[in-house]
Amino acid sequence: MFALIRRSLEAARKYTLIDFAVLKILLVSFGILLGAYFPAFFLQHSVILWVVFILAYLLLGYRTFVTHKY
Repeated sequence: MFALIRRSLEAARKYTLIDFAVLKILLVSFGILLGAYFPAFFLQHSVILWVVFILAYLLLGYRTFVTHKY
């Protein structure tokens, strides 16, 4: 499993801007599809989803503007 993760990270280091854009489009479209097929489930757990979103947003903001500041 660690070898798979290592290979994936090494491949991601070689991604171009277009590759990351395609990855983002893939993830957003997958999230929309999940929300379309399972709306009742996601509405019941919307508070948890908001908490996860806010925590991830704050973590990425911190890592972008504080930790990796040049």
